[in-house]
Amino acid sequence: MTSQRAILLDIEGTTTPVAFVKDVLFPFARSNAASFLAAHRHEPEVQADLALLAEERASERPDGTLPGESTDPLPYLFWLMDRDRKSTALKALQGRIWRDGYESGALVSEVYPDVVPALARLRAAGIDVAIFSSGSVLAQRLLFAHTNAGDLRPFLHAYFDTTTGGKKEATSYTRLASGLGFAPGEFLFVSDVAEELDAAQQAGMDVALCVRPGTPEPIRPRHRVVRSLDEI
Repeated sequence: MTSQRAILLDIEGTTTPVAFVKDVLFPFARSNAASFLAAHRHEPEVQADLALLAEERASERPDGTLPGESTDPLPYLFWLMDRDRKSTALKALQGRIWRDGYESGALVSEVYPDVVPALARLRAAGIDVAIFSSGSVLAQRLLFAHTNAGDLRPFLHAYFDTTTGGKKEATSYTRLASGLGFAPGEFLFVSDVAEELDAAQQAGMDVALCVRPGTPEPIRPRHRVVRSLDEI
């Protein structure tokens, strides 16, 4: 059992297979983007996302590679998707599209078999578990509410996304810890991305690199390696 008072978890490659995100969630958002905007684009929350998307587009360097006109969000959305950009507006819109999929039953998220026992064990020990992902907080809540192991939200204390800051920036982890009322040194952050762990470690957190089946094993890992959440 960890000696930390709080655990911070990544999602993709840590609690959830990369294949589910890449092969199920992303294609679903892409194939349903047009119909979603046709049905919802006049709703205030969607209008706010589209306004932020337009701001992001306007801030891109004028290198002539951006597709379409600024009045049509779809080409730029697809351009961002193709590059797996960590765009806050894109992530917000993807979350809203996925909400329709989860609520209709078209989407059921996957978690690794060790996730539920680990979350139950940590809760029983009085350790808070939070999520930090580039996906929006809405998308995170939806994913954990509709898993193949049931609704896991009761095990989770808080959710953080890129509105807190980039996952490769140390200040994001300092800000996150402060928001939960802990010192960074009271956290263990588990992720499959070494650069994220570098940032969290710089902020003062303990860290562990999650290496799941099918994930390339680092030759000389610079962080402690765990292959299951049973190891934390």
